[in-house]
Amino acid sequence: MTLYLKDDTDTQYFGERLSELAQPGDVFILTGELGAGKTTFSKGFAKGLGITQMIKSPTYTLIREYDNGRLPLYHMDVYRLEGASDDLGLEEYLDGEGVCLIEWGELIKDTIDNTFIEIILHKTSEDTRFITIENYGETERYNQINALMTALEEDQKND
Repeated sequence: MTLYLKDDTDTQYFGERLSELAQPGDVFILTGELGAGKTTFSKGFAKGLGITQMIKSPTYTLIREYDNGRLPLYHMDVYRLEGASDDLGLEEYLDGEGVCLIEWGELIKDTIDNTFIEIILHKTSEDTRFITIENYGETERYNQINALMTALEEDQKND
């Protein structure tokens, strides 16, 4: 399934709506080139969880934890990592009670034992992008996300 997003507002809105489906232990890998909207998506996701803190890219800190929402959010950026995820203690987050959003997660997805959903952001112009998703063992959540994307696509047609 592919969902087209016309601007940052749409990208944040998709993140916000997707967070409504989030459950403890969910892992979402965010893939896309620099500027594709990974952090923009994460801001919307956090908003949907009810997190009121400002969401910043975790590029230099690796992990930013936000715990004032419906679920804890572990926002990670593994672009600068050198080594496997187990060397850095990521398992405590991946197996935790919160939700993991992992920017540049394609760099470590082969080392993750958990099931996860990959959200691939494709930048088509300065503002527009489209999103596709891939399932890695999370069939129920994948089906829920597909249903959400279908509903959002219908909303776009009616606008």
